[in-house]
Amino acid sequence: MFRIKQTPNQENESAQKDAKVKELKTLIGPLSGRSLQYCTDACIRRYLEARNWNVDKAKKMLEESLKWRSTYKPEDTRWNEVAHEGETGKVYRANFHDRCGRTVLILRPGMQNTAVAETQIRHLVYLIENAILNLPEGQEQMSWLIDFTGWSLNTNVPIRTARESVNVLQNHYPERLSVAFLYNPPRIFEAFWKIVKYFLDPKTIQKVKFVYPNKKDSVELMKSYFDMDNLPIELGGKANMQYDHEEFSRMMAEDDVKSATFWSGSDNNKLAVVSKGYSGGAEVVPEPLALAPPAS
Repeated sequence: MFRIKQTPNQENESAQKDAKVKELKTLIGPLSGRSLQYCTDACIRRYLEARNWNVDKAKKMLEESLKWRSTYKPEDTRWNEVAHEGETGKVYRANFHDRCGRTVLILRPGMQNTAVAETQIRHLVYLIENAILNLPEGQEQMSWLIDFTGWSLNTNVPIRTARESVNVLQNHYPERLSVAFLYNPPRIFEAFWKIVKYFLDPKTIQKVKFVYPNKKDSVELMKSYFDMDNLPIELGGKANMQYDHEEFSRMMAEDDVKSATFWSGSDNNKLAVVSKGYSGGAEVVPEPLALAPPAS
């Protein structure tokens, strides 16, 4: 494979970043168990990137995440605990990757079906963990597609829930989100967005793209990220499919086994079943099965 030759400045910058990774690892100190599994070099780089390579700030952020993970235990949540949140398909992992091989989460806020913030957030966290589990080798980020079909103020997620969700994503999954497409949001959403935007850091705001089916630049942007044959019709693509909760639940149950195998620390075929999103050396996870046959 051909490699792009780095300039002296690029080589120097790369060396400086490598040194900061080592420095942060030293400052964090010895780790064991799941914290050790979590803190791969790629993980540490993401925290440094999120804090503009400021080692002290990245250290604080990572330590807070390790504390959060030790109490929240996101890797221990199983699909049967949050499946009721997903009955309408308001958030699910798509059966395709984007053009860069990123896992895709589809969010449909118009399909809101519950009101308890705690279980809503745990459902989202579960699917973020699942998206990471299904990242192909060499890929660290995911893409979000937010479909506003059926959205109204009556189905809107409360501000408090939105704020807590943003907090979890930004502080405990830094640099995991590559891009979030807000597809055809209604005008009334603008007021809600102005409030939510207040809680987003500048880097996250830059990743949010508003797209509209009647605008040529929006259509071209979607084409640059996705194969339109894979993209659902309601998101401007050509795929005619429906969310099948039973089929998706079967897929999640299978992935729960993968997750349990990795986080248990077992060496028995561990690297053969877990994606590089966490392990740092796994084989590529096969493309997931289709969620449902084409709608009639």
